[in-house]
Amino acid sequence: MSVKDKDESQLADATTMELRSSMDASPLTEAEKARLLRKVDFRLLPMLFLIYVMAFLDRANIANALTLGMTEELGISGQQPNIALAVFFVPYIVFEFFSNFCLKRATPHVWLSLCILGFGIVMFCQGFIVNYAGLLTTRFFLGAFEAGIFPGSFYLISFWYRRQEAQKRFTVYFTSVIVASAFSGLLASAISKMNGVGGKSSWRWIFILEGILTMLVAVAAFFFVCDFPEQATWLSDRERHMILQKTGRLQKQQPSQDRVTMKDAWAFFRDPQHHFGALMYFCSTVPVYAFAYFTPTIVKTLGYSTVQTQLYSVPPYAAALAVCLVQAYLADRTDLRLPYLLFSGILLVSGLAILISTYGHFSVQYAGICLVSMGALSAAPLVICWYLMNLDGHRQRSMGSAWMISVGNVGGIVAPFAFLPQDAPRYHPGYSLCLAVAVLGMLTASGYALIVVRRRRNMRTNESQGEVDEAAGSGPLVPSL
Repeated sequence: MSVKDKDESQLADATTMELRSSMDASPLTEAEKARLLRKVDFRLLPMLFLIYVMAFLDRANIANALTLGMTEELGISGQQPNIALAVFFVPYIVFEFFSNFCLKRATPHVWLSLCILGFGIVMFCQGFIVNYAGLLTTRFFLGAFEAGIFPGSFYLISFWYRRQEAQKRFTVYFTSVIVASAFSGLLASAISKMNGVGGKSSWRWIFILEGILTMLVAVAAFFFVCDFPEQATWLSDRERHMILQKTGRLQKQQPSQDRVTMKDAWAFFRDPQHHFGALMYFCSTVPVYAFAYFTPTIVKTLGYSTVQTQLYSVPPYAAALAVCLVQAYLADRTDLRLPYLLFSGILLVSGLAILISTYGHFSVQYAGICLVSMGALSAAPLVICWYLMNLDGHRQRSMGSAWMISVGNVGGIVAPFAFLPQDAPRYHPGYSLCLAVAVLGMLTASGYALIVVRRRRNMRTNESQGEVDEAAGSGPLVPSL
């Protein structure tokens, strides 16, 4: 361990001792606890929400560009657009697993703002590409810079809330995906009218304007992104003590700068719960990415104009937003995850069954698209919260969030090849693939639940640990089923 590492570790230990010594101070009243929760919500979530709106918007706006003449202008055809979609995920997956270690070393506000600035610059440059090679290059670097945003944000959020508070916050953050997907259609519809302005096509203006906006968000992120509770200067000592106590980390504080050793990594990958968690997330990302990228294309096959296509891409996401928020509220109230996750799976399977079995009935097919959107997008935040809040401490959560999201985003490579041009307009192979993945996801969630049940039983029968107490931090946190 370097001198710097030792100093950081000693500083974190000193902070912990100071907080422990303040335990005899007057505790927060219930009203103060409620105010603190609202204070954390308003300081932590809005900036992270805005960051991922821009990240997902920059990632998925190529779907709108494809319907606005990009393929013709760049001379790309066949599976080349699908390859361009998939190449984003190669660096995204590789760098994602290491991103949380960088976040811990650099602090969240520094690391996240650098990532945002990077992909904002790349997005701006994408508006000036002249050939297919340029598109592949910008998509590659876009994936590299975006890799740190999603796992880093969930990792950070997980340290601010106890398990019974987390689902609503995780879902609010994840709805940034829905807002970005819906907003991209509205934005593309408006920007499509800029065709020819400055001698540039409308699809170029999508990349240029969104790139500029992203760079502005990066500047704001440097000043407004919150760090870990131990580092938050806007908290009083009593408030900081309360947050660390309720999240179960006061009694077993790990310095946020501690490195992950090979022994930690070996123990992590030997545990089957991490592979079930990653597979659950993979099964949710395949339909999410498939429909994020191809909803405009699919809607266009229903016979709508280009502008109508962008506008009709919005309602499925509005319906998904409603389902996400209702399920998040109920999941926190009941401290349950599995039933709502299975309900999302049923919605997804029902929508896919409609799309596979019907053609030519536009209203029925559009209803199927809405069901798919509701099921796929509502499942992902449930999976993320259920898995991450069952992990304990900086090491577990840094590895767990990065591993789950890295494996899950392999779905981003699979999804672009689910809907190929030669399969239009019925897209049976794509719908069938998403259906198979949805069923696998429901089975995997049930398997993960069995692991949870077994661990609850072991913890209850372990005489040395006795009753599991989340506040005491006596072991892995296990959600109720």
